[in-house]
Amino acid sequence: MKNVHALRWMITIALLVILADQSSKYAMLSWVDIDARPPIAVTSWFTLVMVWNQGISFGMLTNPETYVPYFLILVAVTISAVLARLSLRSDKKVEWIGYSLIIGGAMGNVIDRFRFGAVADFFYFHLGTLGWPAFNVADAAICVGVCVLLFHSLFFTRKPA
Repeated sequence: MKNVHALRWMITIALLVILADQSSKYAMLSWVDIDARPPIAVTSWFTLVMVWNQGISFGMLTNPETYVPYFLILVAVTISAVLARLSLRSDKKVEWIGYSLIIGGAMGNVIDRFRFGAVADFFYFHLGTLGWPAFNVADAAICVGVCVLLFHSLFFTRKPA
C-alpha cells in the first residue's frame, strides 16, 4: 500500500472518535439515565437532554417507518469510504486528521442507528429560548473535521497560477 502512514493515522483517529462517542453515549444512557429523566441544566447556557434523532442533521428526513434509517446508514458508509480513499491519496497530515474525524463521527452515528434505530443526542447549548439542536460527540467530530478541511483548503492550499 502506498500510504500506510495515512492509513494508520486514519484508523487510529477514527477509532478514538468512535470510542469517545460510544463511551459518552453509554455513560449518558446507563449511568446518568438521561432517557428516563427531565433535562439537566448544567449551566444557564448548557443542558443535558435526550433526543433520539431518527433523521439527519437537525432532525430532517425523520420517518422511522420507512427505509430512511437504512438509507442513512448506506449514505454514511459510502461517504466514509470515499473520504477514506481521498485521505489515502493525500500526503498532508492535516487532511488525514480532518477526514478521520468525519469518518469516526459518521461511524459512531451508524453504530447508533444499528443499535437503537436512531442517533442519541444529548448536548444542548442555548441562550434563553434560542439554541443549537442537540448533538453528540460524533456530530462534534464531524463538524471539527469539516472545519479542519475547509480551513486548510482555504488558507493553506496553493492555488495554481
